[in-house]
Amino acid sequence: MDAKKPFLAVLLIQTIYAGMFLVSKAAFNVGMNNFIFVFYRQAAATVFLVPLSIIFERKNVPPLSFVTFCKIFMLSLFGITLSLDVNGVALIYTSATLAAATTNSLPVITFFLAVLLRMETVKLRTSPGMAKIAGVLICIAGAATIAFYEGPHLQLLLHHRLFGHPTSQEHQSRVSSGATWVKGCLLMLMSNTLWGLWLVSQACIIKSCPAKLLLTTLQCLLSSIQSFFIAIALERDIHQWKLGWNVKLIAVAYTGIVVTGGTYYLQTWVIEKKGPVFLAMSTPTALVITIICSAILLGEAISLGSILGGILLVGGLYSVLWGKSKEQKMEKTSSIAQAEKETELKEEAASQSPPPPFFV
Repeated sequence: MDAKKPFLAVLLIQTIYAGMFLVSKAAFNVGMNNFIFVFYRQAAATVFLVPLSIIFERKNVPPLSFVTFCKIFMLSLFGITLSLDVNGVALIYTSATLAAATTNSLPVITFFLAVLLRMETVKLRTSPGMAKIAGVLICIAGAATIAFYEGPHLQLLLHHRLFGHPTSQEHQSRVSSGATWVKGCLLMLMSNTLWGLWLVSQACIIKSCPAKLLLTTLQCLLSSIQSFFIAIALERDIHQWKLGWNVKLIAVAYTGIVVTGGTYYLQTWVIEKKGPVFLAMSTPTALVITIICSAILLGEAISLGSILGGILLVGGLYSVLWGKSKEQKMEKTSSIAQAEKETELKEEAASQSPPPPFFV
């Protein structure tokens, strides 16, 4: 049973992420403002994480310099606040299926940014290096397919939406517009790029603030403040800020508490047990779950272009992961061989050295 726990954990993680796409889209369908939603989501996450930080990391609080605080502030602004705001706008323009599909491009985007920032290397003359480059190109092809090729629509026999009815015909026409769909795809990729930049930058910040739970809580707090000022500047209607006992409240509570709080622990546990590659390879599961549930719960018609593009994105993801995994194995084998060679040289040198002088 213990051997199955990591597999059950990644399945739960991807199901939670699929639920995030679905409830967010449902909240936007009933007219919730995206910027207000991001503020409430981050505020809920902050309220949930602050007590946990006090309980588990109050004794391990590192000194925080002003420079480090400024770095965390900017990281929260671009990697969380703006990323979520842009993602929300893109989700309004497109669909939950597209959001789940483009998530598969995140590891590829992160790798590409790491190469640009010289945090990763690519050896073009090796098979792992060629696999990484091929993965990036396949990912670009997948994104272009989703954005520019629609194809016939596939819809389940169940046409009744269980929740998330659009509030107006304007919303429906906005989703079906080809130009708006392309805009939404580009915004979704921009959101993933900002998120990938956040992931790459985390390595530098963690060195200055190694308390991971505290760092996450601080970023959620700063993001709450930032998203509040953005939301209050763009939406002054008091009725938009009210939450009732409806899908809006469910979406805020789910994304703020379950997604931010629950997946944080689960992902950390899975990475510790099986490594980051194992977790990344489970990402396509969220796409499959979202495709099925969005058709049943939201009544979304799935286009052939979205399916083909999603397949290409998954293929690009696995190509990059295979190249990375192969490269790590080659480096490990090389380091072991180097260590064995150094040991042999030392033993040979010791056997050839003259014996010490003997004194009577």
